Amino acid sequence: MQTWSSVPVPRVPGTPRPLRLFDTSTAQVRPTAPGETATIYVCGITPYDATHLGHAATYLAFDLVQRQWLDNGHQVHYVQNVTDIDDPLLERAERDQDDWVVLGMRETALFREDMVALRVLPPREFVGAVEAIPEIVESIAKLLASGAAYRADDPEYPDVYFDRNASGHFGYESNYDIPTMTEFFAERGGDPDRVGKRDPLDALLWRMARPGEPSWESELGAGRPGWHIECSAIALNRLGDGFDVQGGGSDLVFPHHEFSAAHAEALTGKHPFARHYAHAGMIGLDGAKMSKSRGNLVFVSRLRADEIDPGAIRLALFAGHYRSDRPWSNELLVTAQSRLARWRSAVALASAPPAADTVARLRDHLSDDLDTPKALAALDAWAEQALTHGGSDPEAPALIRTAVDALLGIDL
Repeated sequence: MQTWSSVPVPRVPGTPRPLRLFDTSTAQVRPTAPGETATIYVCGITPYDATHLGHAATYLAFDLVQRQWLDNGHQVHYVQNVTDIDDPLLERAERDQDDWVVLGMRETALFREDMVALRVLPPREFVGAVEAIPEIVESIAKLLASGAAYRADDPEYPDVYFDRNASGHFGYESNYDIPTMTEFFAERGGDPDRVGKRDPLDALLWRMARPGEPSWESELGAGRPGWHIECSAIALNRLGDGFDVQGGGSDLVFPHHEFSAAHAEALTGKHPFARHYAHAGMIGLDGAKMSKSRGNLVFVSRLRADEIDPGAIRLALFAGHYRSDRPWSNELLVTAQSRLARWRSAVALASAPPAADTVARLRDHLSDDLDTPKALAALDAWAEQALTHGGSDPEAPALIRTAVDALLGIDL
């Protein structure tokens, strides 16, 4: 699958700071310690609707991770999937009397356009579930052969399920108890009441073909893959085990990330799947999480059509910490637009206050678990001083412009 175009990331003078990031599995902010090439897998969209601000907040958070690593001189191998076959996509296509393939292609294309507009650095590999079906089938066959997977006791539809205890580490990522897992499993695509499973929490690996549903011939029989194994196979085959960060929204902690790790660890016998599990908070509107199921969405494409500067969208989402659940409002956007205008006025000055200390503070805050509110405050203080009192450093505006571009992804 084709990724999107990139933008150049300038080098920033001064001393970079190694990135420290909150790890969900240990509930601690810990250093990321990549080698020459930092490795990251971020779960992508299910393309049945346009990119909303909840999506944007997640991909902007991991864009900042990439930018911090690049500032530290690492190359970055970033992989992202697209779940271009799954129940929500098929249900939306049926509801709208649309072709599910066309729907997926259309919404994926719009997602790419939104990411380009927001200046999100692209993944090196952008992989659709459909194109990955052969490697997914191979992974499922290995799990069956090892006893980590089994066929449901159903002569009509002997779907393949994963034994949740097969990896020996199930539950370490989310740290949820069984009642919480059961609740989220039912809410987030699981099938705890499926007859023929050994355990209500066992996750689907291969759904045997049903009348009227798309399916693919394979050694498992005609069918289509489950959700979690898709990411296990795609990540393992491109990054290997023990890569640096697995990322996504906080609603993916369980079951999706828990199971994708468990599948991979059962396949390789190695633990953990990733060295960091990082999750972005949810964006709300009108008192509820912004989601397709609720229909309370603000679309990036709609804001772009209204000629909202993408830099202001970035700043509005950066006004809250990436891990926090936070509301979206028009006031938040207005504040971001005003902030962007002040920064642009400040860097347009012929000279300004020295900026090296401000850039150092910017790096300090972003390297400390992507603390964007403090980073924005440091830049606000410099801009206020520049606009109010001026300065004598003709190189300062260009330094701030370069740092904001490289580290925050905003073009001043």
